[in-house]
This record gives sequence, structure tokens and C-alpha cells, in this order.
Amino acid sequence: MSYAIQADEPSGLAPAALSALVHGVLLAVLVFGLHWQSKHPDAVQVELWSQLPELESPPKVEPKPEPKVEAKPPPKVEEKTAKPDIAIEREKKAEKKKKEEAALKFDNTQRIREQLAQEQKALQTREKQDVLKQFAQPSAAGLPDAGYIDKIRTKIKTNIILPSDIKGNPDVVFSIVQLPTYEVLSVRLVKTSGNALLDAAVERAILKSSPLPKPDRPEQWLREFNISFRPLE
Repeated sequence: MSYAIQADEPSGLAPAALSALVHGVLLAVLVFGLHWQSKHPDAVQVELWSQLPELESPPKVEPKPEPKVEAKPPPKVEEKTAKPDIAIEREKKAEKKKKEEAALKFDNTQRIREQLAQEQKALQTREKQDVLKQFAQPSAAGLPDAGYIDKIRTKIKTNIILPSDIKGNPDVVFSIVQLPTYEVLSVRLVKTSGNALLDAAVERAILKSSPLPKPDRPEQWLREFNISFRPLE
């Protein structure tokens, strides 16, 4: 025995409801889309130009001015008031006069000094001559006192250092000028011994013997006289 089994078919009500829902959604989308596309766009205004407007150049950027450094004014130099020509001339004349007076004063002082020096020199010469005249004796004193001359010769001989190479006994004569103070003023060779060393030795001895011995009597004093020497006497 065969049995046919039939499955239970679903109810037709549920698919119908699902189909209706899908159709409703589609309808709503369509209606909304149409309503969105039907909105008019905003109006646009357009201006027509016969030529392009000139473009404004960009504003010029001026460089910033450098700060000015104020230069300090130079110090004021007080201008000396120019003196009148007359005053300048007077000053020049006064200065010139002062220089001339100073030069004249210097010349006078120099002249006075020279004059005083000359007068003093002349006075000294005159005094010296007076002294020499007072004590001078004529050359007749060429006959001098032998004792006085021997006294002078003795002193001079004590100061003579004779050279070693003397030959014989030569004679040497000197002229002596003495002062009233008996100091030897000058010595002059009158006669040479022929031996220069002996002559020089005697001359040195005469100068070394100054002042010369005094005479026994004042009248025996001789200003100038000759005296001779021999090494062996």
C-alpha cells in the first residue's frame, strides 16, 4: 500500500506582505527623487563688457627712509674784530721803537763794557810802567855790586843739575829781569856754552831760584843784569 505524503505549503499571505513593502519603499524613493530634481536653480546675473577693465597696478611699496643723523654744527669761532689800519700801524711803530731802544741799550752797554776794559788795561799798564820806572836803573848798573851778584849766583848754583857729558869748563851767560819783589820776570840766553843740556839746566835753575836773594842795601837792587856760570867754578 502506498501512501503519498504532501508537505505543508506556506501561506500566501506572508510573501504578499513582503512584496508590498518592497514596492512601497521603491515608490517612496522615486517620489523623493522627483521632488528633489524638480527644485529650480538660483538665478545667475551676467554683465557684458565692451572691453576688459584696466587692472590696477599693485601699490608701490616705498622704502622706509633712513633715519637722518643730524650733524653737529662746528664750534663757533669768535671772529676777532679787525682793527683799524691806523691802530695796526701804531702797534707796528711801537714794537719797532721798542726793538730799536733795546738794541741801542745793548750797544751802549757793550760799548761801556769795552771802554771800561780798555781803561782798566791801560791803567794796569801805566801802573806797571810806573813801578818799573821807579825801580829801574840805568845800564850803568852794568857795573853791579859784585857781592850782590855772587849772592844770586850762589843760590842759583844750588839748583843746577849738571849733565854728565860736559867737556871742559864752558861759560854760559844769561840776562835776568827781576821785579821789586825779587821774583824773576824773564830769563834770556845771552851767550851759549855750546852744550844745550848745560844751557837748559842753568835756565831751569834760575827760574827755580825765584825769588832771588835780597841785597844788603836797597840801592844794590838791579832790575836787569847779566850773570855767568861755569860748571867747574
